[in-house]
Amino acid sequence: MAVFSHRMRHIDLMHLGMERVIATWEVDGVLIDPGPESCTERLVSELGDGYEPKAILLTHIHFDHAGATGAILRRWPELPVYVHERGAPHLADPAKLVTSATRLYGEEGMARLWGEVIPVPEANLHVLSGGETVLDAYRVAYTPGHASHHVSYLHVDSGRAFVGDVAGVRIPPTGFVIAPTPPPDVDVDAWERSLKTVADWAPEGLALTHFGPVEDVEAQLEAVREALRAEVALAAEHDLDGFVAAMRERLAAEAPDGVETYAQAAPLEHLWLGLDRWRAKAAG
Repeated sequence: MAVFSHRMRHIDLMHLGMERVIATWEVDGVLIDPGPESCTERLVSELGDGYEPKAILLTHIHFDHAGATGAILRRWPELPVYVHERGAPHLADPAKLVTSATRLYGEEGMARLWGEVIPVPEANLHVLSGGETVLDAYRVAYTPGHASHHVSYLHVDSGRAFVGDVAGVRIPPTGFVIAPTPPPDVDVDAWERSLKTVADWAPEGLALTHFGPVEDVEAQLEAVREALRAEVALAAEHDLDGFVAAMRERLAAEAPDGVETYAQAAPLEHLWLGLDRWRAKAAG
């Protein structure tokens, strides 16, 4: 990591009691992807007594990244929230998002995994399209692929890029990489372009939500590209059960001690469902 004067850390939210599944990044009072509401108490505890956040930056609005936003605003109601223009309406009125997610997880699963989804007041929302510089410190790029409303942030002083899910899932200490491809709006071609967008920043390092810092940027981006292509091929060859079995076999070979951690960070069934939906759209 580059040497700089800013405080930067990632907080392990201990999702469902498991280490290294979801991280919230904090830089000088800015929270980047605060995680699910179910982990809010853990986040607040780790931030420490007297902590006063300055802003929330969201890479996208999936619950594992953004679900706690409304709850955090109940504690600190003046916080500005930065989010892509396609995601902002769903933060203000999350009903459709909750309904869609409930089809995947069920009502009990929603409560257990993500907790309560609290609307974000429109007055707090700062809408992004990509190309902006926010808080005098972060360059914004539109980086769709994992989601149509995904953005990434380059912290100019440190050179670290906060990339949400576009740079993949890699659970330390292993180096195995998964491209997380959940429904509903995976776009493989856009994802390839977004990886180039991040590479063109020439960042000093990457900040992953799943999980932690990555210093070898070029290797990580190439690993995501390879993982995405491999998963596309695998999804075309197998039905849901066959895909999950094949992915578990790969995880057992490459990350034998981390199979369940990877599967919690990027549910294997959802990888197939997202790619199947993408293939159906591409077919017409």
